[in-house]
Amino acid sequence: MRNPDRDRCRSAVAALGIAFFLIAVPALALTAEYRIAPNGTVYQGAVQVENADRFEFTETGLLGERIPIKVTGVSLSGDCAPCTFSWSDRSVITFPKGNYTVRYNGPIVQNHMVVSFSEPYRVVVNVPPGLDVRNRFIGAISPPDATVSEQKDGSLLVTWNATRSAELRFYPPERENWLAWFGQFWIIVAIVLILPFLLSRRKGS
Repeated sequence: MRNPDRDRCRSAVAALGIAFFLIAVPALALTAEYRIAPNGTVYQGAVQVENADRFEFTETGLLGERIPIKVTGVSLSGDCAPCTFSWSDRSVITFPKGNYTVRYNGPIVQNHMVVSFSEPYRVVVNVPPGLDVRNRFIGAISPPDATVSEQKDGSLLVTWNATRSAELRFYPPERENWLAWFGQFWIIVAIVLILPFLLSRRKGS
């Protein structure tokens, strides 16, 4: 004979699992894609929004504050033709409530790119050939759990599955060469300084 209490417990667990799945999937479905320009001074962004009536162009400051950024080439696409919006502030656009993709061009200062979101997003950044992020001494990826994959054309895809912010610091190949040269230079300096000491100890013994 089946235990009614056990059946109710299993049903409750199953219902809880389904509810969690339904809550988690929409959040993970939102995607923000960015493509860094070859000169590394600007990026093209495409950010999905759902059930939204506004979008803010901001980045995260050192203290976690949201800092407005100056953008260009703003456009809105979705189930509308055309999709219209209006500026309510120099960094905020508003539009009829719905699901859209916001496209725009954002600035990059000193090879440093920062984006932030009000909820977890799947974030993908395309780093063009000639720029790199994989050397953590001169580059940066935050949060560090991102995956980096190299494409056939030499570009890199940096992907976060669910994050409220993403930060990249990239560099040109010559920066890595400078780092290697700098390391070799200090190795030579160390040898020059230590060798006389070792020779003097050998003579003394």
